[in-house]
Amino acid sequence: MTSQPHSSTGTDAAAQAAWFDDAFAGAPLMAILRGMGVERSVRLSETAWDLGIDSVEVPLQTDEDERALRAVVEAANARGKSVGAGTIITPEQVTRAADAGAVYLVSPGIDASVVRAAQEAGIPILPGVATPSEVQLAVSLGLTWLKAFPATWLGSGWFRHIRGPFPRVRFVATGGLDASNVEEFLDAGVRVAAVGSALEDASQLELLAEVVRARSGAVR
Repeated sequence: MTSQPHSSTGTDAAAQAAWFDDAFAGAPLMAILRGMGVERSVRLSETAWDLGIDSVEVPLQTDEDERALRAVVEAANARGKSVGAGTIITPEQVTRAADAGAVYLVSPGIDASVVRAAQEAGIPILPGVATPSEVQLAVSLGLTWLKAFPATWLGSGWFRHIRGPFPRVRFVATGGLDASNVEEFLDAGVRVAAVGSALEDASQLELLAEVVRARSGAVR
């Protein structure tokens, strides 16, 4: 399992960027399991891992979500996989997610206090961005891996344009993606595309598996 970076200051941005480089190197997809409960979350995590999708995110909004996160972490530990906690919008959630076993964090937007809390805890974070100003703020906080949300609202063209002023930033596209459009976003320069309910659609599983097979190792 990809390990969590630690440093004496907890603010080693380069180490956290390298963690994401490593965590997302094996596959161009990640899974997001929002509000699916314990059993369903574990089952879909197993589906994702079987497809070759190494990284799974469990959004942390309710007590049931925390139970699901802990269960998925336990299943992940047995398979050497990494699990992240999503919808982290307060510094307090950083501690809660880490205590539940999450090895990385994801936020829907960017909040400097949340980013700093994650950096001080030595846990990598993907804050959400949707504008050049938000990307620039993230860069000023030492971040090079960001979540673009909502991806389908932004459109694949957004990524082609944003790479001009921010060539070093790597994006995880989230929101509205499935087997029908993930390759459009990957072709536009997205490093990782996130899927969710598509994992329950049998007609999409082989298509997603083919994306993983065709593009694995290219996420660098």
